Amino acid sequence: METFVVSALKYRPKTFEEVVGQKAITQTLENAIEKNQLAQALLFCGPRGVGKTSCARILAKKINGLDNADPNQDFAFNIFELDAASNNSVDDIRSLNEQVRIPPQVGTHKIYIIDEVHMLSIGAFNAFLKTLEEPPKHVIFILATTEKQKIIPTILSRCQTYDFKRISVKDCKDHLQKIAEDQKITFEEEALDLIAQKADGAMRDALSTFDRMVNFTNRNLTVKSVSENLNVLDHDTFFSITTLILNHDIPGLLSALDKILQKGFDELQFITGLASHFRDLLVSKEEKNLPLLEVSETTQKRYIEQTTNAPLPLLLSGIDLASKCELDYRNTKNKRLLIELCLMQMASLHFEGK
Repeated sequence: METFVVSALKYRPKTFEEVVGQKAITQTLENAIEKNQLAQALLFCGPRGVGKTSCARILAKKINGLDNADPNQDFAFNIFELDAASNNSVDDIRSLNEQVRIPPQVGTHKIYIIDEVHMLSIGAFNAFLKTLEEPPKHVIFILATTEKQKIIPTILSRCQTYDFKRISVKDCKDHLQKIAEDQKITFEEEALDLIAQKADGAMRDALSTFDRMVNFTNRNLTVKSVSENLNVLDHDTFFSITTLILNHDIPGLLSALDKILQKGFDELQFITGLASHFRDLLVSKEEKNLPLLEVSETTQKRYIEQTTNAPLPLLLSGIDLASKCELDYRNTKNKRLLIELCLMQMASLHFEGK
């Protein structure tokens, strides 16, 4: 059987152009190399799965002019990766301090990529200070962390910091679409939207979920199948619920809620999603705010259509009721009754005008 390569590895960026959603950082690094103004100590910080280690590896190769070389060639002797989670003692850092004195065998620099640097002990941080402040000319340190606040200030002050941002739903969805087309996988755009939203800004999580969904749906990604497997309520659900609220249809609402709960979704997830839907309807009332939705163009049109029938006071009162329901949820014994009461109150709201 042929070895399967997960998408997170198969589509790992090999150049700065391939890095998704971090244009400002990649452009800055490109310019710094081009002008020979790259600091010797860099700190890449940000959420997991947004490209910190990938950018560090790309940068390491570009520094030595190896970015166009044979990708199968082993450059391990002048690009070193250290996992601070398992090499966090004073002795580990002292050993590193000894190694950095030796000049590179290939290229102009030795690059040390230290991942999860916040895991170093206080003693290890202190042992690292002097080397980080005055590194040999042939050494560049690239530190990566998901928890910048845990790094001691004396280390932070010696590094040039790059803050990686969460990847937007649109960028994530566009990247998944390219991969789906490359693998000739049938998909619905809304299904990719759901995967991107579930990933919460982490591309690695999105790719892992994408692989799982491809197997589950037998290479046919539909909104219905992805929604059921991810246990995520899709936009259709909230559009239909909101229509029932706007029509003051209490029996229809109770019946729709029952069907949602029977599918395995919990009450809190539903009411939180409904509040977010009302928020998106509020945003849709101004055309200039549409980019804040982070949904496909088709879904944007549906928001614009529904918001014309939803009075502003009703949406504000609906969000207020949903927020109060969320607060009361953990303290009530009859959770279903609480959600039903909230929906009945929403459906009983009467406002004139839009």
